Amino acid sequence: MSATGRSLERSPVRPSLKERCYMTAPLEELARQACQWVVYADEDLVLAKHGLSLGEKAPLRLIAYHAQQCAEKYLKAYLVWKGIDFPYTHNIARLLELVGAQGPWVQELRDAARLTPFAITARYPGEDSEVAREEAEQAIAIAESVRQTVRRALMAEGLKL
Repeated sequence: MSATGRSLERSPVRPSLKERCYMTAPLEELARQACQWVVYADEDLVLAKHGLSLGEKAPLRLIAYHAQQCAEKYLKAYLVWKGIDFPYTHNIARLLELVGAQGPWVQELRDAARLTPFAITARYPGEDSEVAREEAEQAIAIAESVRQTVRRALMAEGLKL
C-alpha cells in the first residue's frame, strides 16, 4: 500500500487539529490529511527554532533534523492535497520532482534538497553527523521558505489553513 493510502487509514485526527486547521473543500478526507501533515510540519519547525534558542547548549544536529522534517512534511501535505501518491522517502529532491508540474513555485524551493542529508546523518553517529550553528540556522531558513511557499500554494488551491 502507498504512503498516501496508509496515511488515509490511520486513526482519527486529534481534536485540537480542528481548532488549528479546518476545511470546506469537497475532498474533505484529503483536506483533513493535508492539514494533519501541516500541523506536524509546524511542530517540527517550532522544535527547531526552540532548539536554536538554547545558545551553547543548542542540539544543532536535531535542529537540522527537525528543519528537514518540516520541509519534507510540507511537501507531503501538498502531495496529499493534490491526491498524488508518494513513496516513503526523506529525499526532498524526489518530493520536489513529484510536486513538479503542479506549479512554478516548485522552482523556488530547489535549495530545500540540501536538507535531505539531515534526515539520516543528523540522527546517527558517524563522519557526517556534526552540524555547525550556521548550518542549523540555514536549515531553519530553508524550512521557513518551504513552509511559506507551500502554505501559499495550498491556500491558493482551496485548502483552508
